[in-house]
Amino acid sequence: MAEPVDAGTSPVESVDRALLTLQTLARAGATGMSLAELAGALHLNKSTVHRALAALRFRGFVAQDSATGAYLLGSAATRLSDDFLGDENLPVLLHAGLVALCGVADELVHLGVLDGTQVVYLDKVEPERSVRVWSAVGRRSPAVTTALGRALLAFRGTDRSALAGYVRAAGRDGVDVDHVWQVLEQARARGYATEVEENEAGISCVAVPLLRSGSAVAAVSVTAPAERMTPERVAALHAQVLDVLPPLLPAGLHLP
Repeated sequence: MAEPVDAGTSPVESVDRALLTLQTLARAGATGMSLAELAGALHLNKSTVHRALAALRFRGFVAQDSATGAYLLGSAATRLSDDFLGDENLPVLLHAGLVALCGVADELVHLGVLDGTQVVYLDKVEPERSVRVWSAVGRRSPAVTTALGRALLAFRGTDRSALAGYVRAAGRDGVDVDHVWQVLEQARARGYATEVEENEAGISCVAVPLLRSGSAVAAVSVTAPAERMTPERVAALHAQVLDVLPPLLPAGLHLP
C-alpha cells in the first residue's frame, strides 16, 4: 500500500515550485513580475526560481518581456483551459448536465457554440415525449435568429455596430437589428435570451450562456413548440436551468 502523502508537503518539490510560479504569474497579469519580485513572493532564492522559470520558458508556459525583463504567463499556460473547454470536449463535459436538464424540463435541450456569424449545435438531448422540432448535431443557424446565438452574443460584449454585421450575414428578410439588440439588452439584464418562431415556424427557445472569465464560450437552450412557451413557462425553465446546471458544470464554467 502506498504511503499517505502529507497534504501540506508536495511529493515533488521542483514541480511544486513550477506550479506555484505559474499561479503567481497568473495573478500578476499583463505586467508580469521581475525575478526578484517572484523570488520574494515565493519565499525562495533567486537561483531556485530562475531554474523553474527556465524550464517553464522552454515549454512556453512562461514568457519574458524583452524590454522590461519581466516574466509573464506564456501562451502554453493560457491554452490549457482553452483546450480543455474546446468545442471537441464540451459535449462530453456537459452531456450529463443536458440529460439532467432535459429530464426536469421534459423538453428538447441543445448545446451550441458560436462559429463566425453562426451557431453550431454540438449536442442535444431529446425528451421521452414526441417533439415537433427537427434538429441535428452539427447543424448551423444564424446566431441572431436563435436563442443560443443571442445568449452568446449578449455575453461576448457584442456592440450594436457589430450586431448589424451578424444581421446582414443572416441573409434573411424580417431580421430587425433594433429588435435583436433589444433582446440582447434584455438577455444581459435577465441572464437568458429568447427567440419566438424566428428561426423555425411554431418553435420557440430560451437559452443561457456558459461563461468563462465573464465571457460566453457556449450556450444551452431549451426548445419547445411555441404554444407551450408562455412568459411564465420561460421563467420557470430559466429557474430550472439555474437549479440543475451549476452543480454539473466543469470547473471554470458558470452561469450569469
